[in-house]
This record gives sequence, C-alpha cells and structure tokens, in this order.
Amino acid sequence: MSDNTQRFSNRVDNYVKYRPSYPQQIISFLEESIEFNKNFIVADIGSGTGIFTELFLENGNMAYAIEPNEPMRNKAEALLKHYPLFKSINGTAEQTMLPNKSVDIITAAQSFHWFDTNKTKAEFKRILKDKAYCMLVWNERVIESAFEKAYEQLLFEYATDYSKVDHKNINEDKIAAFFGSHHLIKQTFTNKQVFNFEGLKGRLLSSSYAPDENHPIHNAMIEKLNYIFETFNQNNSVEFKYETKLYIGKLSES
Repeated sequence: MSDNTQRFSNRVDNYVKYRPSYPQQIISFLEESIEFNKNFIVADIGSGTGIFTELFLENGNMAYAIEPNEPMRNKAEALLKHYPLFKSINGTAEQTMLPNKSVDIITAAQSFHWFDTNKTKAEFKRILKDKAYCMLVWNERVIESAFEKAYEQLLFEYATDYSKVDHKNINEDKIAAFFGSHHLIKQTFTNKQVFNFEGLKGRLLSSSYAPDENHPIHNAMIEKLNYIFETFNQNNSVEFKYETKLYIGKLSES
C-alpha cells in the first residue's frame, strides 16, 4: 500500500488535464436511489486531484477528500480551495483520520483496487453513520473499436505492470464480497473523451503504469502511440468511450 500511494506523484499535471470527469447524472441517481441530499457529509477516499470530490462540492455537500499522495493532495487543495465545504485530509482508506460515525456516504472513485480490503472495510464501518452507504465508482474504458483495441494492446506491450494493477482485476464477485450480505445497487452511465494526439499522449502518461520519459522504452511507446493515432484518427481526433460503473450498498457486519 505504501508504494501504491506514491505511484502518481509524477503524473499530477497529466492527471488533472487528461483524466475523465464523471457524469453529472450520478447526483440525481443518488437522490432517487438512496434519498441523497445536500445534507449528506461525503468522504471521498483516494480522492487524488479531486475530480470526483468536486461533483459533491458543486452540489453543496461537505466533502472530505482523503488522499495520501502529497502532490495530488496539494493539487486538489489548489483547485478546490474556493469551495467552503471542501476538507482535505492526509489519510488512507485504511486510516482515514476521520472521527467515528462522522459521514453519511463514503465514495471511492478509481481507487478501490488499491486498498487493503479487510482493513478498509473495518475503517469504513467505523466512520460511517448507522445505516449509511458506501459507493465504489470506476470509469472503465470500452474496448470495442479498432482504435480502442490497438490502445489496449499498446498497454500490454509497453506498460510496466498494467495487467497486475488494472482495476478490472476487481470483479463483481470481489465487490459483492466487500459489501457482504446487504443488497447492492448497480448502475452504469456512458462517458467519453475526445483527444488530439497531445491529449492522447497526456492521457496515456497520466496512468501510473505508463513508462515515463526516463524509462528506456518510453520513446518506443510514444512512437507506437503516434502510429496508432495516425492510423485511426478522424478529423485529427480519437475517442475514448467509457462505462461509468457504480456499486452502492451498506456494509454488512461479516
């Protein structure tokens, strides 16, 4: 876990510029499904640069952003400081630094696969109010088009440990096991990004597994990325399609 918390330290600028946001419909879905409202206190765990946290701040919620990586936490503090209900905390999923029974909903967007699930569940149960909810979220790239398949193959060829740390290793059985016996609400939204080549390059380099400019295979990877872009772009752009997947439930005692 200690190594994982540092993986994005040199990726912050690209992360802010090129990672996808999350659909605004998530808020209305929460309102309909769990009676979410502006009085809910949110703890966003592994909040990074605050991309997901901002969704709740814009809605008027108090939001704790729990992030162990200092460069990412500092960037979130700079970007979100104008929200009066934004609270930044140096903490982890396993040790959030929040008081007992202090939050109405826990969220983890693009971060749950980094957690120690047993320690995390105990910590989440400690900080959640009675009968409160936890929500896990991922923007999952769709791999259907020729471009999407070529980009995925590039990751397998050049990314240092992509197959090991890919969030898709956390399947629905593992997610259900984390929540336990309580009913699990699932929902999917569509999402997308459109990039020119510089944007595509930045999106790639925002990933912790992509070799940076100091790595001996970095240049070869970028050359291959350029080939993929030249092959598949339309009007000087390519499209990343996502399924934004949500899993919402209460945590059982087991």
